[in-house]
Amino acid sequence: MPRYALKIEYDGAPFAGWQRQAEQPSVQGAIEAALARLEPGPHTIAAAGRTDAGVHATAQVAHADLARDWDPFRLSEALNYHLKPAPVAILAAARVEDDFHARFSALERRYLFRLIARRAPVTHDRGLVWQVLNPLDAEAMRAGAAYLIGHHDFTTFRSSLCQAKSPVKTLDEIRIEEIPLPHGREYRFHLRARSFLHNQVRSIVGTLERVGAGSWAPEDVRAALMARDRAACGPVCPPQGLYLCGVGYAQDPFA
Repeated sequence: MPRYALKIEYDGAPFAGWQRQAEQPSVQGAIEAALARLEPGPHTIAAAGRTDAGVHATAQVAHADLARDWDPFRLSEALNYHLKPAPVAILAAARVEDDFHARFSALERRYLFRLIARRAPVTHDRGLVWQVLNPLDAEAMRAGAAYLIGHHDFTTFRSSLCQAKSPVKTLDEIRIEEIPLPHGREYRFHLRARSFLHNQVRSIVGTLERVGAGSWAPEDVRAALMARDRAACGPVCPPQGLYLCGVGYAQDPFA
């Protein structure tokens, strides 16, 4: 059976997350239903990351095994037709080797978190960002983030529901952009690692927001990390500002 990689974009707002669920809408379920319109029968696809309810993606990657030998462009066009009106789009499809696995072949994941600080409610970005009212100190947040770069036990920044075997991860990058907006500012948090723990990104961003607001000192982030205690974490920020924006492989299947 030919195997295809799919690059996927979606708005996570109407979904209970990526993973298929019996009674609730999911991104996986929407794509598998579209595949069933092309090739009757059950389909199971695997993704690079199982995003939570409300989390978005601009470059999720999944793979599917199909019976027909599809032209990749025609496959993406057909899937997009059958995905309507769900806010899910197949950006690209590619034929891959049988041993390619969207999750296990991935060498890194990249996430973006968007935070807007302004007094007036957001309109165009409603449901796509986390909004706070007051400006944040970006330099203080960068100083706090520096303590998290590298190989650490991230128990503090791990959900109690996390199923990973170990809380030890290597965080390769946290980069914080500050972008002026009319009547406000946007802060973009870019995080990169081979893999992440459940709620790790949202826990880190929520903690750094406290630093930016002046409630925490940058050094408090190091103390929280060293505590290895979930109770030492700052608030977990809401999901709507989070995007899975890239997955890296030894060879880009879509190049």
